[in-house]
Amino acid sequence: MGVTLSEAAAKHVSGFITKRGKGIGIRLGVKTSGCSGMAYKLEFADAPEPDDIVFESHGLKLLIDPKSLPYLDGTELDYTREGLNEGFKFINPNVKDQCGCGESFTV
Repeated sequence: MGVTLSEAAAKHVSGFITKRGKGIGIRLGVKTSGCSGMAYKLEFADAPEPDDIVFESHGLKLLIDPKSLPYLDGTELDYTREGLNEGFKFINPNVKDQCGCGESFTV
C-alpha cells in the first residue's frame, strides 16, 4: 500500500523545503505516547537513514522507519485549514480509536 501525501500536503511541504533551502521530503513515524498509546512523529528529512523505507508522492520523498510502517501503511498525510486552525491531518486506515484531543491513537 505505502504512504502518500495529498496535493495540499505536498504543496505545504514543498514550500517549507524551499524556505529551508534544503531537504528531500519528510520522515514519518510513530512513538509510544499519549492517552491512546501511540502518536505520530513528523520531521523534515535531508537524507535517508540506512533502514528507511522510501515512498514518493508528488515529487517528495516520505521516509518511514521499518518499525513504524505497519502502523502507517495506507496512510495519507493531508494538510487542512479549518477556520483559524491549520495543520497536518493523518488519514490512517489502521486506527481503531483515538483520544479526544486527536493527538494519540490505537491500532
